[in-house]
Amino acid sequence: MKAPSLKAGVIGAGAWGTALAQTLAADGRHVRLWALEPEVVAAVNGDRQNPLYLPHIPLSASIEATGDMAAMADRDLLLIVSPAQHLRTVVAQAPAGTPLVLCSKGIEAGTSLLMSEVAMEAQPTSPIAVLSGPTFAHEVARGLPTAITLACADAALAAKIAGRIARPAFRPYLSDDVVGAEIGGAVKNVLAIACGVAEGAGLGLNARASLISRGFAEMTRFGLARGARAETLAGLSGLGDLVLTCSSTNSRNFSLGKGLGEGRAASDLLANRRTVAEGAFTAPVLREAARAAHVEMPVVEAVCALLEDAAPLAQVMDALLARPLRAE
Repeated sequence: MKAPSLKAGVIGAGAWGTALAQTLAADGRHVRLWALEPEVVAAVNGDRQNPLYLPHIPLSASIEATGDMAAMADRDLLLIVSPAQHLRTVVAQAPAGTPLVLCSKGIEAGTSLLMSEVAMEAQPTSPIAVLSGPTFAHEVARGLPTAITLACADAALAAKIAGRIARPAFRPYLSDDVVGAEIGGAVKNVLAIACGVAEGAGLGLNARASLISRGFAEMTRFGLARGARAETLAGLSGLGDLVLTCSSTNSRNFSLGKGLGEGRAASDLLANRRTVAEGAFTAPVLREAARAAHVEMPVVEAVCALLEDAAPLAQVMDALLARPLRAE
């Protein structure tokens, strides 16, 4: 007898949350999408679109939007897609005991906790999984081929979740390295800012390639210090996501860095943004966590200096290029 399908819900109706709801509903199964903004609820239910966060994508008729968190109580599975610094508050409001798939990428300010650690504190009875990888929301929503990492300590639960979310063009690869999957997703956002800076400043493709490779070395050092496995960091949720977000202005973090490289102030670039460039919030938290773990992350330090207007770009570049020569 075929196992009953998990009733899925998505908490967070930004671009990524809406794209995930669209993917989950692609076979006609009902998906409930929780949105903070009443206008998003109205647009999804009435017009079958989310013009605020994911314009020009017709949404499935089997997506039901709601602004009532209590309406998520009948779900067997919840994908959490809130901004990283709000995840604790959102998870605390979610129904207790329901398996949670964390789709936010970041490290919590003030605690240096990964999202899975935050969720376990906020909802200790809820099983936790992490979804991470190279995923531009508009491509996923359009059904373009995508592969992601689904990390969960419980292999049986991971298999159930994978069976619910997998589609012909949306392929999850399973892992039990939750820490590795999370660190890749958090660190790559900061490194994408650095690559955007190189683009905005006209430093060339050689510089971008150097930042990607040396940034990946930083990601690996930090990940290993936090208990991640090297093969996870070299996979979809680490290197794969890093290459994607360091290569296109479709990445909010890359776009932020490009503005910095063009000489615009971080405060101006971050003001009144509707969408969140997670790397801007993760960078100072990552810097402090790396220092506490005695891990050198000079690219991350440079990004922090630019975000804090602590030094002009030329000075930050000179400092990076003047570092002592060393073995790779």
